[in-house]
Amino acid sequence: MNATVVFDTSMSLDGYMAASHRTIDQPLGDGGEQLHEWTQDTDYLASRIEQLGAVVTGRRNYDDSIRWWGADGPSGPARRPVFVLTHTAPEEVPEGGVYHFVTDGIEAALAQAREVAGDGVVTVMGGADVARQYLEAGLVDELSIHVVPVLFGSGLPVFQGLDLGHVQLEQLESRESPQAVHLRYRVRR
Repeated sequence: MNATVVFDTSMSLDGYMAASHRTIDQPLGDGGEQLHEWTQDTDYLASRIEQLGAVVTGRRNYDDSIRWWGADGPSGPARRPVFVLTHTAPEEVPEGGVYHFVTDGIEAALAQAREVAGDGVVTVMGGADVARQYLEAGLVDELSIHVVPVLFGSGLPVFQGLDLGHVQLEQLESRESPQAVHLRYRVRR
């Protein structure tokens, strides 16, 4: 079993995975929900979920998204396991949910996700801090970026602050829709 680890995110053309003015009610900031409109391309989304074995995400992303995800998690009816990096597990979780709370770091979360994913994909879906940790640790095999046709000008940057030097990428896929250009790259080691 050798799951592929894919960092997957939606971002504005200028590199933000959330717009400015994030709040509890608007976790993606003012107008940030536009970043997820590409999921209306149900054929593309279904193909990504079909390959999905497990998800790793951060506690803030979990807290921001649980009201939409519900017990099934971000993969909906496919119910793929979600490993949430956190310092402490929440007191209330959806009954029958797919969530596993991991308190002993990114490598432990990845090991658990790989175990259940088999030969499928383990998707690291953020937030930004979680993504940076996995990228800096050299644990990401592929990048899957959904570039949305909007410039935010400010917000939560995806790659800013990473000290990786030059990372060579090999393009695996480029697909466009009216809502986004979907890019997939393999990280060259």
